[in-house]
Amino acid sequence: MMDRKLKICHVITRMIVGGAQENTLLTAIGHVMNGHSCTLVTGPSPGPEGELLRKRRTPPELELVECPHLRREIDPLCDLKACFWLRRFFKKGNFDVVHTHSSKAGIVGRVAASSAGVQAVLHTVHGLAFHRYENRIKNAIYILAERWASKRCDSILAVAQAMVEQSVSAKIANRDKFKVVYSGMELEPFLDNSARRSRTRRSLGIAENTPVAGTVARLFPLKGYEDFVPAAAKIAERIPGVEFLVVGDGVMRRDVEEEAKSLGLKFHFAGLVAPDKVADYISAMDLLVHLSLREGLPRAVVQALASGIPAIAYNLDGAPEVIIEGRTGHLAPPRDIDSVANFAEALLSDPPSRMRMGEEGRRIARENFDWRRMVAEIEAEYFRILR
Repeated sequence: MMDRKLKICHVITRMIVGGAQENTLLTAIGHVMNGHSCTLVTGPSPGPEGELLRKRRTPPELELVECPHLRREIDPLCDLKACFWLRRFFKKGNFDVVHTHSSKAGIVGRVAASSAGVQAVLHTVHGLAFHRYENRIKNAIYILAERWASKRCDSILAVAQAMVEQSVSAKIANRDKFKVVYSGMELEPFLDNSARRSRTRRSLGIAENTPVAGTVARLFPLKGYEDFVPAAAKIAERIPGVEFLVVGDGVMRRDVEEEAKSLGLKFHFAGLVAPDKVADYISAMDLLVHLSLREGLPRAVVQALASGIPAIAYNLDGAPEVIIEGRTGHLAPPRDIDSVANFAEALLSDPPSRMRMGEEGRRIARENFDWRRMVAEIEAEYFRILR
């Protein structure tokens, strides 16, 4: 059965530069490399986040298709059009597997695939639409929609155990419908980064011995910048000469720049960086400070650990599955900026501890987060369903 070549279709709402999108694209590329036929359907993807498919090459065997009606915003008429468009597409394509990603594509795509009679329908939870920082009415709507869609698929994959626990707690589906498949990444550029640090620091105007704390995230609400700048101010009070590196872009950039400037902090903004350049910028850091308030599995943390750099994050969602307290970094209570600053001070003041944590982080990243392992686990789940 495992030797059978499958016809697979992945569906995602937008192919912006982001973790869910990189995960989905790597999965699709892996299918093609394994000899399967694969199609990737996405909605239009313009916006300040950048378009991932413009920033990296894809194999010619991977078919890329745009569904014009698949949009992130809730629009009943447009959503209905997307559902019918996808249903026709799935029927015409005669796919063995339809695998959906992200909230909107997950709802619309699962309904379309099940009604089209697709043999195996799966969904991956990269992050949940309902969360503690959303209002109660929206959360109730999202939960009801996810419960409804869960009945229209065979399996729900999750990038972290935390996503399973939150989904089961919200009664999205029974626990046996979920399977954890950690989000895989191209680790080689991060594992082999010895020559990148000096080169990247020179390009940014950062001296070799300057302590640098950085973050990698889109500059959007809930991605951590509400707390990163105040934490940076506290860190700067304790670590002379410290500088800060922000990798990402978005609607909050001007506000973050102005706040950092008003506080007299030395910030470097890398802007929107192509996925194959992220390793360069992480290598320039001594410490990753990832303060996202809503995260499935924090890919930037995995990438930092693979680079031999410890990380600090809030103790929520998938972060505790990557940061092993005291071994690969530190976990702070959510919104506790003083704890973040205390941890940062301790690590930036203690290079041997940073190196020890970095080596342990590299080992964990190598063992658990390689993208080829992710693809193998996903394909095994396809074949289990199709048996």
